[in-house]
Amino acid sequence: MPRATNSPASRKRHKKTLKYARGYFGSKSKLFRYAKDAVQHGWQYAYAARKKKKADRRGLWIVRLNAACRAQDISYSRFIEGLHAANIQMDRKVLSDLAIRDEAAFAAVVNQVKDALKTKAAALAAKA
Repeated sequence: MPRATNSPASRKRHKKTLKYARGYFGSKSKLFRYAKDAVQHGWQYAYAARKKKKADRRGLWIVRLNAACRAQDISYSRFIEGLHAANIQMDRKVLSDLAIRDEAAFAAVVNQVKDALKTKAAALAAKA
């Protein structure tokens, strides 16, 4: 009696993996043994890249905010400190978009931040 190999299901799995490996170089796109490893590595890179993309976007927002803040005569770090002091709950994505699309509104936010920083400095001076 021949050995049962579950051939239809195995072939389906192999074909699916080879479909994912289409476009890979050489035997990685032709042979299941090598395609399986290449596809799994590709998925690991894709997973990491999805996380890295979020960090890259945040970095872009920070660079944009820094440039917009410096145009308003305030550094990025002082701007963030002032946001917390003024209790303004806008994230960097929204602030960056505001700085690009509506400079007048961003300038108003910066003025609020500067006022909050002055109030904070006065409160610290009064304590000392």
